[in-house]
Amino acid sequence: MIQLSAQNLRRKVRAAVRTFWETRANQARLQGSISGSKDTGARSAVTGGRQMEGFVELLKDLLSLAGVHAEEMHSGSALELPGWYRPEKKWDLILVSQGQFIAGVELKSQIGPSFGNNFNNRSEEAIGSATDLWAAFREGAFAPSPRPWLGYLMLLEEAHGSLRPVSNRESHFPVFPEFREASYAQRYEILLTKLVRERLYDSACLLLSSPQTGPRGDYREPTPELCFEQFALALIARALTIRKPR
Repeated sequence: MIQLSAQNLRRKVRAAVRTFWETRANQARLQGSISGSKDTGARSAVTGGRQMEGFVELLKDLLSLAGVHAEEMHSGSALELPGWYRPEKKWDLILVSQGQFIAGVELKSQIGPSFGNNFNNRSEEAIGSATDLWAAFREGAFAPSPRPWLGYLMLLEEAHGSLRPVSNRESHFPVFPEFREASYAQRYEILLTKLVRERLYDSACLLLSSPQTGPRGDYREPTPELCFEQFALALIARALTIRKPR
């Protein structure tokens, strides 16, 4: 992979996972020192942002190794893309080359304990963002760009609340069988797999990491179809295919 072994890539992903947990801990400590209230730590870490910055930098490093120029990669600012149902939406990483929109990436995380409500919110966001962008593309918002590449990466806390089976409320009609007794981790796997197979996203990645071992960089990939290496390779391949030589 661009002269990068699977072992080296895994080491870089571990570094991004460590950055995630370190950023959360720092945000919680900062909020606690400002407010003087320890029970707001988890909420402040969720709302503080930038936890996924390590993954943004990792993807940018990999794209750079593949020859993508720094000025073509946007993160932190200038991230707005037009929508069809709303004026604009910020993505976490976008590639724009010579007036063409090449790729957009969403990088999300979810930490407990409220896995249920947050899963529904994340699902609606993921579906809505892609639906809005593809409608805008259909209406020529990115012309003369060819079809862009969309990716979605989720880092989920591996905990009892995300791994235990969850019941469904079937008040009038039954849910699809794959959702029966599925944990929230399995629901994310189902969601991301369907998003890719329905072509709302071109590739997706699901990583699980616990607060006990995550600060050391430990993580787990529950399914090969949603592993980071395939996700990164798909993004790089698309960038190299569309970019015009200088």
